[in-house]
Amino acid sequence: MTELLSLSPDELLTTTRAVRRRLDLSRPVPLEVVREALEVGLQAPSGGNRQRWHWIVLTDPALKAQVAEYYRRSYRAYREAGGAPANAAAARVATSSDHLAEVMAEVPVLVIGAIDTGGAELPANQAGLWGSLLPAAWNLALALRARGLGTAWTTLHLQYEREVAEILGIPDRVRQGVLLPVAYTKGTDFKPGPRADMDAVLHVDGW
Repeated sequence: MTELLSLSPDELLTTTRAVRRRLDLSRPVPLEVVREALEVGLQAPSGGNRQRWHWIVLTDPALKAQVAEYYRRSYRAYREAGGAPANAAAARVATSSDHLAEVMAEVPVLVIGAIDTGGAELPANQAGLWGSLLPAAWNLALALRARGLGTAWTTLHLQYEREVAEILGIPDRVRQGVLLPVAYTKGTDFKPGPRADMDAVLHVDGW
């Protein structure tokens, strides 16, 4: 088993950040480590314990390059539509996101989390469907962090979900939910991020 970082549960939960600029693109990521982290991730709950999730792990440079190009195309449109960052914090996020879009193909491993819909039309409220996939994807991010790896939660490639599915041979009934670029991190000293004041978002016994 891979040696784990010395982190308390609270430290793990509060320091698993979106990592973009600090992904180590030069250090290979063994597939065994990804599998080990996925074993942890798949302890997450799923509706009816049906576990309809699927995980497409990309290590082939040609496949990564094709997926990364669709991500970059979608990111450019998103960035242009968003206008100038509103403040210094937003500018830092934008700069690191720019970086990730440019180097996505160089990230050692890309993981796409997907779920089998059974071919049914997606309901208007899709919480039940995605609630059976996304907790496992976040568990995976936590398990990777515990092993000295980082990732960033991304969904922009979904603008080209059909094209990516064709590249990877994903059946029509399987829908993609998240793309996680995975690499070892440059250092492991991540800190909790700023969040809104608790009293602004907490509602007890009603709104």
